[in-house]
Amino acid sequence: MDKVGLGAINWIVLIVYLVSMLGVGVYFTKRSSKNTDAFFTASGKIPAWAAGFSIYATTLSAITFMSTPEQAFLSDWSYAAGNLAIFAIIPILIYFYIPFFRKLNVTTAYEYLEERFGPSLRVVGSLLFVLYHIGRVAIVIYLPTLAITSVSSINPIIIASVVGGLCIIYTFLGGMEGVIWSDVIQGILLIGGAILVLVLGILTINGGWSTVINDALANDKLITADNFKLGTAAAAIPIIFIGSIFNNLHQYTASQDVVQRYQTTKSIKETNRSLWTNGILALITIPIFYGMGTVLFSYYSNMETLPEGFNTSAIVPYFIVTTLPVGVAGLLIAAIFAACQSTISSSLNSISACITVDFKQRFFDKAFRLNDVIIARLVIIVTGTLGMIAALYLVSTNQAETWNLFLAMTGLFGVPIAGIFALGIFTKRANAPGVLIGLILSAITSYFIQQTSFSPFAVSVMAFFSSYIFGYVASFFFPAYNKNTTGLTIYTKNDDFIKSDVKQNIS
Repeated sequence: MDKVGLGAINWIVLIVYLVSMLGVGVYFTKRSSKNTDAFFTASGKIPAWAAGFSIYATTLSAITFMSTPEQAFLSDWSYAAGNLAIFAIIPILIYFYIPFFRKLNVTTAYEYLEERFGPSLRVVGSLLFVLYHIGRVAIVIYLPTLAITSVSSINPIIIASVVGGLCIIYTFLGGMEGVIWSDVIQGILLIGGAILVLVLGILTINGGWSTVINDALANDKLITADNFKLGTAAAAIPIIFIGSIFNNLHQYTASQDVVQRYQTTKSIKETNRSLWTNGILALITIPIFYGMGTVLFSYYSNMETLPEGFNTSAIVPYFIVTTLPVGVAGLLIAAIFAACQSTISSSLNSISACITVDFKQRFFDKAFRLNDVIIARLVIIVTGTLGMIAALYLVSTNQAETWNLFLAMTGLFGVPIAGIFALGIFTKRANAPGVLIGLILSAITSYFIQQTSFSPFAVSVMAFFSSYIFGYVASFFFPAYNKNTTGLTIYTKNDDFIKSDVKQNIS
């Protein structure tokens, strides 16, 4: 298809945004350099609302801005059940999980796994997170690269390098405090940009809002009683909701990028407030981002025709640069960059925390005398570069349906770890050899199930329960490995925690 130029004014707007984000990193450089507590948890000084915004921007980001409207454009609002699942699990998080993370005062989520099971599970959990999030960085660099290459002839290598490179720099400089305040700015730009697309899209359609509604009803683009037919997306809403619960349990209980934010506020009460802030934002997201897809369907049904062979993953940026006024288009492309960078910066800082805390400090502290903040920053450079290289592979193969790719990765590498966290918190009998066997069997089970016609959401459900059940049953064969679980399960969560010898040796 013919490329559409972005234009000088739009480029100026975009460059101003990118330089501003770099400025945030520079502003927080001195404070983040004090020690690893400042670099990884902002010394617990972040207000609850900002931490909630940061969680929102981290978990939804680029996937939300581009792939969610694509889902609504191609089918309907069925995937919104995933947003409802986020809100639904908040009471579970507040009652069962947050007390453990806050009481142990962990920097990484996987420190809990060591206290409950031993160092082997800490290493496995942390390593899986690092590998998965290098892949996740690649996906979210790929999305804005796709956005720009769909409207410009600029080399994708240059785009991926600018998107990823600038993000690496401000994460390198500002630490977690810089990341969170960048997330707040990017989250506001993300939501504001989406609302702007929604409003301007309706205004450009003949008949406006009434045309959009009529088109949506006539083509089953909304969730109505008539949609619930066998084989339709709406018929799968229950499994989407249930599967999303377990995907989100992975993100909110076993994924370092979110768990790390639980320590950035000053108290458990503030952490709980940040989760409710995030939950409300997740609900607000439904009409805004799914509405974008519905409006774009109506626009390209009545006003314009998409080029032949068009990759629908680029539907939002294509509409922005071909339809909206100069300047506004630059602002909205900046929103896509914001969506990308909020996720990349969180992933890179969290990867750095895992490698620095779970590996360097835990096992090699005496061997490497280099300052931990310097090591953390070097990790950001190396892993960020690996993510950019992987993103270029995605660009070269023109990957579409990035939403399902993301869910498939989550189901295989992430959800079984969430099952292990649940085993630690909800059972007394689970032990290290048993849960390791359960994790391996769950990964094998998930892989083979993914080769079938089951949806990614069904795979997530099976991955969680297979990890939990296999791990629990296998633990009965290794009673000698049972540990003191005082303060580490829901049955004794209010008891004083007795530190293990390993933990005492670390301190």
